Amino acid sequence: MPKSKRNKAVTLTKTKKKGREHKELIVTSIRDAVETYSSVYVFSFENMRNLKFKEFREQLKTTSRFFLGSNKVMQIALGRSASDEIRPGLHKVSKLLHGDAGLFLTNLSKEEVERIINEYEDYDFAKTGSIATERVELKEGPLEQFTHEMEPFLRKQEMPVRLNKGVVELVSDFVVCEEGKHLSPESARILRSMGIKMATFKLHLICRWSPEDFELYREGQGESDIDSE
Repeated sequence: MPKSKRNKAVTLTKTKKKGREHKELIVTSIRDAVETYSSVYVFSFENMRNLKFKEFREQLKTTSRFFLGSNKVMQIALGRSASDEIRPGLHKVSKLLHGDAGLFLTNLSKEEVERIINEYEDYDFAKTGSIATERVELKEGPLEQFTHEMEPFLRKQEMPVRLNKGVVELVSDFVVCEEGKHLSPESARILRSMGIKMATFKLHLICRWSPEDFELYREGQGESDIDSE
């Protein structure tokens, strides 16, 4: 086994951008994993949270492996057509790797995978540009949820506030966000300060491949392209 470079000290001046060598390593890792695990899934994700995903991945590391990154590199690893696929039928999986998607290779049963993925979700604060899931409006008057130290911060978020005898007070009604509309940077910061979580980190199964069969979970995910091969 080649010696790992993970623990080798490297100065910043000697580091290089991820290039061909890194891509070839990913391709090799995916191809090795296909031989190791009994089934391959493509999954999509909403509101990715790297730390939460890392924790989720750690829980399954004894039975499974995840790959996220360049869809093109993952497609090359599996094979993009029937003529260059590494196992029969894997080009169908390759064609579904687009957008916010990743690979999940596992020895878990189909039923167990479906249960784990369908049940998993984690709530977090929404980021700028996210879609508000509800309308949040603050009424004129005292804002007892905020300490007086928060008044300068709230004013910077364009909230019409003032201090009245040490209490943060809203001078007029204020709409933080509207349901279905994108969150501004100010809205996202206010929601966080209020402890309101609008983002749900969620995974969705798109397809499953095994040496015996192929199953499409989400309709409309490129069936015509798959069937054309």
